[in-house]
Amino acid sequence: MNYTDPDEWFPVVDENGNMTGKALRRTCHDGKSMLLHPVVHLHLFNTRGELYLQKRAETKDIEPGKWDTSVGGHVGLDESIDAALLREVREELGLVNFIPRFLIKYIWQSACERELINSYSSISDDIPEINKSEIVEGRYWTIKEINKNFGKNIFTPNFEHEFKFLFSSL
Repeated sequence: MNYTDPDEWFPVVDENGNMTGKALRRTCHDGKSMLLHPVVHLHLFNTRGELYLQKRAETKDIEPGKWDTSVGGHVGLDESIDAALLREVREELGLVNFIPRFLIKYIWQSACERELINSYSSISDDIPEINKSEIVEGRYWTIKEINKNFGKNIFTPNFEHEFKFLFSSL
């Protein structure tokens, strides 16, 4: 599967997550339509309190080569948020035994897209097996290490925003 297929269909949703239509990836990411489409994020912590981050492949159409949320992906047409989360975690990190905890749903807008993000966290000491077609590398980071690297253009802007919002007290 080509994970940046411009002909992939995304559901278009309202602010509550109700599907209102569908559009191609290329349209949702064109910087003009700003069609709201749902995504899932998972912040995977280990029992030492470290957060797993993935380095995005250079072939990604958004923020290639930057460190990002443990798991992030689009919800498919006719796919539930829960099913998309399980699929993305399995596809990106090869994990199937985890218990997600819902954190927040919010709208993220960048210069090229507008997403309805459904964010979760989980704790696991299982070793992720990354999908090399989507992720260059992945590793656990200490919270201190993450905070020390903010603003250095190594993380995606969405990750920095979400991390500060959700975990600033860590």
